Amino acid sequence: MKSAISSLISSRNFNLHRSSLSFSIFRRPSLLLPSQFPVISTDDKATGANFTSLRRKCRFHSNKSSPIMASSFNPEQARSPPAVPLPIPPVTKFKIGLCQLTVTPDKQRNIEHARKAIEEAVEKGAQLVVLPEIWNGPYSNDSFPVYAEDIEAGGDASPSTAMLSEVSRRLKVTIVGGSIAERSGDKLYNACCIFGTDGKLKAKHRKIHLFDIDIPGKITFIESKTLTAGQTPTVVDTEVGRIGIGICYDIRFQELAMIYAARGAHLICYPGAFNMTTGPLHWELLQRARAADNQLYVATCSPARDVGAGYVAWGHSTLVGPFGEVLATTEHDEAIIIAEIDYSLIELRRTNLPLLKQKRGDLYQLVDVERLKSE
Repeated sequence: MKSAISSLISSRNFNLHRSSLSFSIFRRPSLLLPSQFPVISTDDKATGANFTSLRRKCRFHSNKSSPIMASSFNPEQARSPPAVPLPIPPVTKFKIGLCQLTVTPDKQRNIEHARKAIEEAVEKGAQLVVLPEIWNGPYSNDSFPVYAEDIEAGGDASPSTAMLSEVSRRLKVTIVGGSIAERSGDKLYNACCIFGTDGKLKAKHRKIHLFDIDIPGKITFIESKTLTAGQTPTVVDTEVGRIGIGICYDIRFQELAMIYAARGAHLICYPGAFNMTTGPLHWELLQRARAADNQLYVATCSPARDVGAGYVAWGHSTLVGPFGEVLATTEHDEAIIIAEIDYSLIELRRTNLPLLKQKRGDLYQLVDVERLKSE
């Protein structure tokens, strides 16, 4: 009898202990699948109220595990200076237009063609329009000096940006103006201009990482033969949120995207022209990686493919969501992609996969040198 009672007590103790373990360890919180995310009801002109409400809900759920993580691993120290909170955007949901354009040696034709593409994208509902890298002339070291414009002087000295300014003001649209060759003194840059709905130049990004590669038998291009590298990461507040800017080769350097995320960017735009060697392997891979690593949107815009050109672009302009999912893309022909961006998904992804709270500030750190100096 004593033996049976002893056995029963032992069994009960084991079951209680196993139940406790099951609750505390084995029943891990599961990540929501995309189809399970709650739907936030907003329209294209939302003011951000839903975004604020969602943020409060997300914080309520995510703070349960943060004290242990913060005290043990110091995630806030993984960024120096610390990452800024994601700002509430002017709109929660809007449409983006990616204009994959055919580029010819005729500069005036290219400018007018880009104007019509922007107008068509806006007619289809785009509040943000992105153009390709080097859209006003051929992509070549020989062409850069010939097609370069004095952006700072404006007017007749920069007909490409004059068009962007005029059309952005007339159509009340934000434009990430791809890139053109810029002449500044005795230097040339690969530069992207961002215009607001008032037609004013909000920011200018000069390509930071120059495309100097040599793959024997495939492709050799030394951009630094004619161009000078930019010195400044670019984040700009626009009517459609905070945008980080990179140009083509910049996308390969994850530290730049990490800086943009730490500065509170909702979206990173990369006008780019990957080639036929690296494009099939890396173009989509890098876009999805930058988006998934930083849990934000990534948009790219390429020239259309011209097999008769000296430099043949891969094409495939794309919008990627904060979970690394391809939301919209095209092939290599000329096309205008219209897709929806919903910033509320950023908070949802970051809540269900809380990477920012799990960084090991006790082991590594990303230093934003420019920000650190300014502070």
